[in-house]
Amino acid sequence: MRGAFAGLAAGDAAGWPAARHRSALLAGWARRLHRELDAFAEERQVTTLPVPFALNQPVAPLAVGPSDDAEWLAWTALTIREDRAEAFGRLAGRDDVRARISVWAALDNLAAGKIPPASGHDNPHHFDDAAAVRAVAFGAAGLDPLEDACVTNAEDGVLGAVATARAVAALADGAPMADAVEAALGALPPDTAIGHAAREALAAARAAGSPFAAVPALDAAVLDHVYSYGVAAAQTVPIALALADAAVTSARRTPGVEGFGVEGFGAERPGVEGFGVEGFGAERPGVERVGVERVGAEAFGAGVSAAACLAPVADSAPALTGALLGCAAGYDALPAAWRERVRTLAGCCLPELAGADLLDIAGRLA
Repeated sequence: MRGAFAGLAAGDAAGWPAARHRSALLAGWARRLHRELDAFAEERQVTTLPVPFALNQPVAPLAVGPSDDAEWLAWTALTIREDRAEAFGRLAGRDDVRARISVWAALDNLAAGKIPPASGHDNPHHFDDAAAVRAVAFGAAGLDPLEDACVTNAEDGVLGAVATARAVAALADGAPMADAVEAALGALPPDTAIGHAAREALAAARAAGSPFAAVPALDAAVLDHVYSYGVAAAQTVPIALALADAAVTSARRTPGVEGFGVEGFGAERPGVEGFGVEGFGAERPGVERVGVERVGAEAFGAGVSAAACLAPVADSAPALTGALLGCAAGYDALPAAWRERVRTLAGCCLPELAGADLLDIAGRLA
C-alpha cells in the first residue's frame, strides 16, 4: 500500500504538469505573467517557452514534488469509509478547491440536487480519469471503487476506475504484474473505447520490448491529438497498464539479474527452483534482498520515465504507472530520494492537506 501511494505521488511529481499545479501556491501575478509570456512567445514566434517561475517569491512550491493526483488520492483514503456523495458534497461551494472538470461538474450537479449516477453521467467530462486516480486507494484497500466513481464519472471513466482498482488489488495481494494486467482487462470490454485502447497499448508496448522504446508506438496507437485535455481514461489507464507491463518484463531481462526469479515480477527462472519472494521482500537464504529491490527500482524508473515522455497525458499517466509499479515493487524498492521527496503534500488542490504525510495516510488506511 505504501508502494502504491508513494509510486503514484512520484509519478505525479515526474510529469511536467505538476509544476503548473503547484504554482497555484504562488502569487496570482506570477501566474498572470506566465500567461503573458506564453502569449508573447506565440505572437513573436519565440521558441523559448516560459516555465512556472517564482521571481522574488519562495521557490519551494516549484521544487519536485506531488501535486493534484497525490492530494486527491490522500483525500480519498481519508474519506473512503464515508458515503461518497456526502463526502464530495462537502466540497461543493468551496472556492479553494482545484480539481478535474469531471469533479467540478459533479460538485455542481450535487449542489443542484442530482445524485449519483446522474452526477457523473450528466457531466461533460464523464470520460476522464479522475476516478481512476482515486481508485488506487480503493484497490490498495481491497474495496470496490464503483460507488465513488459514479459520483464524478460514467462509461469509460468508471471502467477505468474499476480496472485500476482491480490491478492494484491484485498487486497488493502479491500477484505478478501479468495477472494484474489481466485482472484490469477483465473490467474493460473489448467493444469499449478504453477496452480497445488497452489491448492496442499492450500489444504496442510488448512489441517494442521496453517502456522507452514503446513511447512512439503508444503515441501513434493510443494518444488523441485532436481533443484539448489529455486526461481521458481511455488513454491514461491503457498507457499505465502497458508501460507497467513492459517495465516489469524489461527489468527481468536486465543484465546482471539473469536467472533471478522474483514472484510478482515474473516466472521463476532456471537455477533458482523453489525460490519465491513472499511479498516481494522476504529474506531467503543465500539471496540478497538488494536483488529484489534492484529489479523493482529499475522497472519503476523505466515505466514512470516513459510515461512522462508522453507529454499530452503527462498529467496522470505517470502517476497511474507509478502506482502500479510502486505497488508491485513495494515501498522499500523505490529510490530513496523519491520516497522522501513525495511524502509531504503541498495543498495546491486541497489546502487542508498542506504538510500532510502521504505515507501516514497510507498507514492509517492499512
